[in-house]
Amino acid sequence: MKNLFLVFVMTFFVMGLQAQTQLAKEVETSNAEKFSASSGALIKKDFLDIGEIRGAKLQVVKFQDMISEKSTSAVRFEYEVKSSYSTDTKKAMLDADEIDGLLKSIKVMKDKIFPSTSEIYSEVTYRSRGGFEAGCYWSKGKWTTYLKLEKYDSKSYVFLGQEDFTTLYDLLVQAQTKL
Repeated sequence: MKNLFLVFVMTFFVMGLQAQTQLAKEVETSNAEKFSASSGALIKKDFLDIGEIRGAKLQVVKFQDMISEKSTSAVRFEYEVKSSYSTDTKKAMLDADEIDGLLKSIKVMKDKIFPSTSEIYSEVTYRSRGGFEAGCYWSKGKWTTYLKLEKYDSKSYVFLGQEDFTTLYDLLVQAQTKL
């Protein structure tokens, strides 16, 4: 009887973990990615090249459901990570409504964070609903800036210089006009 109870408890525990994992993955998907993955839809994707920063390509992607004629757009980052045996492409998608927040975050980092110093290790991070990150951290007497395209992938970092944030800002403004 105790073994049956233990199996019963373990089954519910495992089912609960699986449900949480599925929910976490759903939360980390941009609205554009959800739209693109709609079942029963015929989706057309148009890719507009905006520019590149430290090997990371920036594009505007326009999605259109050819049946319902609904549409949405997003900014897409793509970065190729090369290893000795293979090449892997890392991608991130930012919804149109997230671009203003990223632009404001970049401006705050440039105007307030980069000129400052810290006595301890510090991090400043912008995160999108799809898991994309842009930020900086204070270590060894300087601010190091980065983009992280995939939340749970340590190989998806694109390290930038502080001056690259100005370029990133300009590319995002350009992309925003094409959304």
